[in-house]
Amino acid sequence: MSQRTYNKLWAGAQVELSSLLTQELPPQPLRPERDRVVFFQRVATLYVRYLQIFRQLVEAHDQVVHPQKRSVIRMILDGVMGRVLELKNEMVEKEFSEYHYMDDVLQDLKLTPEAIEIPIPRYFLSERSKEIQERKVMLTNIFNIMDVTEDPNSLLTRSLSQEEAIKIIQVAERARQGRLRAKLIGEIHRVMDRQWGTKDTGPDDIELAVVCIQRVWRGYIQRKRTKRAREEELIFLGMIMDPNHQQPCPATLTTLANKVCTRTKQEEYEEDYQKSIVAITNKLRVVEGPEMMETMKEQIRQWFIECHDATGSFPDYPDEEEGGSALIFAEKTPQQLMEEIAAKEEEEANDKPKGKEEKKDKGKKDKGKKDKGKDGQEVKACTCMKCSCVLLCYE
Repeated sequence: MSQRTYNKLWAGAQVELSSLLTQELPPQPLRPERDRVVFFQRVATLYVRYLQIFRQLVEAHDQVVHPQKRSVIRMILDGVMGRVLELKNEMVEKEFSEYHYMDDVLQDLKLTPEAIEIPIPRYFLSERSKEIQERKVMLTNIFNIMDVTEDPNSLLTRSLSQEEAIKIIQVAERARQGRLRAKLIGEIHRVMDRQWGTKDTGPDDIELAVVCIQRVWRGYIQRKRTKRAREEELIFLGMIMDPNHQQPCPATLTTLANKVCTRTKQEEYEEDYQKSIVAITNKLRVVEGPEMMETMKEQIRQWFIECHDATGSFPDYPDEEEGGSALIFAEKTPQQLMEEIAAKEEEEANDKPKGKEEKKDKGKKDKGKKDKGKDGQEVKACTCMKCSCVLLCYE
């Protein structure tokens, strides 16, 4: 299939996913369902529909060549997989079983049982190909080390003590005697069975033996005929393929070859995409980096000037915890920034109310009291009418 087909497949999955999200997140929340059967039916329907979206996205991600499209499909695919696992967990908790019967759901959606089979995304193996290859190499090296045997000459030249040599000879001799004893006992049993069998055999026993052999043979022949007849009937009904036509057709071989070629292109395009990202980033840093730095500095200066014009004073530079210069480049007016800073200052002031109240109380007490001079005269603060300076007046 062409890339246009997989793009349409992706678009169809997106439309179905949007409708499911609208159904699951309505403007008004749904009432809790108390009927267990109805609830399971609803969850099973969602599970099957999400599974169909998952299958479409897996196929699209496997064959789409565009690297950026594949990254977007990958993100959606991971989200859909998570939702499928959530629905499966809900069904297991409500039914207390790992196996569920969803024949009615498949019939309502006009699907076959094969539609609920969960495929394994191909990128599970493709992304770990290097790791798997390294593991295979490691196992091969381990097996090669295990297969290495010692040099036989080293065994011949090994020196044994007298006790070790005696033990080895005893083990070999006891094993030989055991084998001879077992062989003798077997011959005795065969002779006794032959003698007892010849005495009891008669024409009736021979006839029973013949009938038994015939029954087994006829049953075997009939089972083969029945199996052949069943296969011929299934071939006639079109339910299985004729063995003579089980070879893959040219169209299937062409499709498989095209898929392999597409995966090769995916790797090439992905490599070019990563290289282009690095090249463009370096180019931006070299060509547009100084200009961007100068523009950002100018924006910071303009921000200070606007804040000074609006408030009459230069603001404090935002701390690193508050966001630093990113707070300046936010889409906010200087007045909004000053309001935020003032609100934070008020919060900090409210955190220490006791200290301010004590200072106020002390100030009130000082105002209530009158200062006294050295001679015990009362002192007041007076203001000069000409120069507006503060003078001390004695009474």
